Amino acid sequence: MNWPGRPDPYGSGDEGPGRGPGDEFPAGAGGAGAAGSGRGDGGVGKPRIPAPRASVEDTGAPLPDAGPAAAAPEPLVLDHRVLKSLLGAWALAACSAAESSAVEEHLGDCGPCAEEALRLRDAVGLLHPEESLDLDPGLRTRVLASCLGRRPPRVPLPEWAAPYDAETARLDALLQDIGDSEWHAPVRLRWFDDDHPVTRKTTVAGVIAHLLAVDGLVGTALGLDDPLGTGAPPSLDPGERTEAYWRASQFPPTRAVRGPWRDQTHELIRTVSFAGGGSGRLAVTYGVAPDAPGGEAGRFELPLRDSMLERAFECWIHAEDIAQAVDYPYEPPAPRHLHHMIDLAARLLPVTLAERRRAGRAGPARELVAAGAPGRSLRLEVEGVGGGEWLIPLDSPGASGSADLEVAHVALDGVEFCRLAAGHVSPEEAAAGQVGDREAIRDVLFAAASLSRM
Repeated sequence: MNWPGRPDPYGSGDEGPGRGPGDEFPAGAGGAGAAGSGRGDGGVGKPRIPAPRASVEDTGAPLPDAGPAAAAPEPLVLDHRVLKSLLGAWALAACSAAESSAVEEHLGDCGPCAEEALRLRDAVGLLHPEESLDLDPGLRTRVLASCLGRRPPRVPLPEWAAPYDAETARLDALLQDIGDSEWHAPVRLRWFDDDHPVTRKTTVAGVIAHLLAVDGLVGTALGLDDPLGTGAPPSLDPGERTEAYWRASQFPPTRAVRGPWRDQTHELIRTVSFAGGGSGRLAVTYGVAPDAPGGEAGRFELPLRDSMLERAFECWIHAEDIAQAVDYPYEPPAPRHLHHMIDLAARLLPVTLAERRRAGRAGPARELVAAGAPGRSLRLEVEGVGGGEWLIPLDSPGASGSADLEVAHVALDGVEFCRLAAGHVSPEEAAAGQVGDREAIRDVLFAAASLSRM
């Protein structure tokens, strides 16, 4: 673009005001006499691009004298006493280049100093170990497990409450170790519903709030205060209680929820300890059973002794969820506690299988079996620590398992079975050895997954 009153720098031939075709410019200013203008009419030529400057080497002229070469620094001359005093600094790589050269030259001639230098270098290596000096993250868990296994309680604790005591203590130790920001780490609760995996996103604090709300079912059965308050409907199942607790919170749960949860666990342990072993027959209601049509017939109850085991199981499973979210090492329960949890799940399988059959999610019973009579059975073999064998009646929850009427055999690891019962492993993915009636095997594995809930 040409601006008014200015010459066209590219020589378009337009005449600007105040300048005619005969105007002259001094040589070198882009006029008619300018070299390289290419025009004889006095117009403005393109700017001349200067040629590159010639190198001195190209002219043939002699190069300037670089001057005398810099002399190498003279080595330090130090006596033995000074060199020996520098050995520590040399081992730490804190000497100057000249001092290091002097020390290293001296070490080739002086045996005592060479030995001293070697010892100092080894000592420096100990100051920078390759392995971390931090304590093993699993040390706390092992020490706690050892203490829980050996300490005599002031008030005797029923054996069926010991797993809950241990698992809540282990989870509390985990919570003690995590930072404020990790309480907001995302966690996905997982379970099975209608034969499909279900997830619910929450946080570490939300998981503790979930445990607090569901443990409240046991607390109310023992006459303790309900964490949901006095107006909570008694018919709420565990998932509904959790959702109600989350909704009632003005803000998302934070690490402050640890205090109420911890206090409630201690109160539960104290209460069952003073109540004695006979309190284990007290019924704890869990709302409506999974797959039940509803009404009083569908109310799901467990005796307190089994309910405490169930709460210990869920505490462990959700502690693993939290540990995975915050990258914390976490071990399975003690073998004797794990065995009790597996035994509870195995005892619940016949009832769950019958509920699934009524809901049309399992194959029909092959034959009617009177209560207490032997019937078709599946042998459940749980391997590893805490394992064992159970005969699961297939046609009636009141029947007794029979080795003579065994139609199928399933074998899987104890922790794997627990994760199946928790809904963390699908029945299709369960690493199980299977022999026998395929329908019976499928029904039992899906019944195990149906034990899970939020």
